[in-house]
Amino acid sequence: MNATIRWVRNGGLSTFVLLLPLLLTFGYFAWFPIGRAVVMSFQKTHLVDDPIWVGLDNFEFVLGDPRFWTSVRNTGFFTLLALVFGYPLPLVLAVVMSELRKARGLFSMLAYLPVVIPPVVAVLLWKVFYDASSTGVFNEILGWVGLGPYPWIQSKSWAMPSLVMQATWANAGGTVIIYLAALSGLSAELYDAAEVDGAGLWRKIWHITLPQMRNILLITLILQVIATFQIFTEPFLMTTGGPDNSTTTVLLQIYDYAFRFGNYGAATALSVLLALFLGVLSALYFRATRSWSTS
Repeated sequence: MNATIRWVRNGGLSTFVLLLPLLLTFGYFAWFPIGRAVVMSFQKTHLVDDPIWVGLDNFEFVLGDPRFWTSVRNTGFFTLLALVFGYPLPLVLAVVMSELRKARGLFSMLAYLPVVIPPVVAVLLWKVFYDASSTGVFNEILGWVGLGPYPWIQSKSWAMPSLVMQATWANAGGTVIIYLAALSGLSAELYDAAEVDGAGLWRKIWHITLPQMRNILLITLILQVIATFQIFTEPFLMTTGGPDNSTTTVLLQIYDYAFRFGNYGAATALSVLLALFLGVLSALYFRATRSWSTS
C-alpha cells in the first residue's frame, strides 16, 4: 500500500492517465491487427463468410508451395545484392562528403533528395529509364561510351540487380545523413594525432572512423536486412514478379495469396512466418554482436 501511495504521489498515476490514450490507440492500430493476423493464419476465411478453423493447414500449404521457396530464394538474393552494393555505399559517400568543407550542405541535399521523392513515382520513373531498347534512357547514356544496350528488367538475369540499383538509389540518402551526423560527432583530436603520425585517409578510416561508428554500423546493418526482406514496391510496380518469377519476393507472394487468389489464411500464415524469421534473426544477430557493440 505504501508503495502504491508513493507511486501516486510521485506522479505515476497522472503519467499513466496521460499515456493511456496513446497506449489504447497504439494497441488498437498496431497490436490488435497483429493479433488478428495470427488468429487468421489458423483459419480459412474470405473476410465475408464466417471463418473456419483449419489449424496448421495454411502453414502446410505455404511451405508446400513451390512459389514460396522461389520467393524465399529471390528475397535472399535481393538481400545479398543489397548488402554487397547498397550497405557500404552510404558509408563511402558519407566519408567523402565529410571531407568536403564548402559544398557539404549541397551534397547532403542531393544525397537525401531521392528519399523525398514518393516511392511510387521513383519506381515508375526508373521503369521508364530501364527501357531495354537502344533509345532507353540508361541504354542511350551507356551507348555514349560504347556500352549496351542492356535488357534490364526485361531479362531474368538482369531484373533483380536492376531492382537493387533502384532501391539503393532511393534509400541510401537517409543512411548517408545518419552517417554524416555520426561522423560530425567523432573526436577531431584522434584525426589530428593520426595525421601527425603520418596516417593516410584509409588508415584513419580503418583505425578511427569504423571503430568509433561500430554501434551505428551494426544497427543500420540489421535494419537494412529487415527492410530488404520486406521488399515489395519495386518488384510489384516494376516487374510484377517477372520475368518468369525471377523477382517474386516474399511480400509479393503474400500479396498474391491475398488479393489474386483470395487465400487470406495463406497470406497471414506467410506473414507470420516472415515475422518469426525476422524476429529470430534479429535476436541471434544482437546476441552475436553484443560483444562487438560493448567492447
